[in-house]
Amino acid sequence: MKDEYDFSQSVKNPYIKKLKKQVTIRLEEEIVEYFKGLAEETGISYQSLINIYLQDCVKSQRKLSLEWLRKA
Repeated sequence: MKDEYDFSQSVKNPYIKKLKKQVTIRLEEEIVEYFKGLAEETGISYQSLINIYLQDCVKSQRKLSLEWLRKA
């Protein structure tokens, strides 16, 4: 190993923006089973499939439409 290294010509990591953040999210069992089924069909992990779906929502600026029912 060298005593010193020259980093003056180094380049920033071009993939730094692509790093993923680990989060904990609670999903209904049927949602997880749905994506696990897709994972078996496609050979892609279900976590990756969920990420791809959410990326698509972001790219298409999809908005959720919610309506709350009022009690009578």
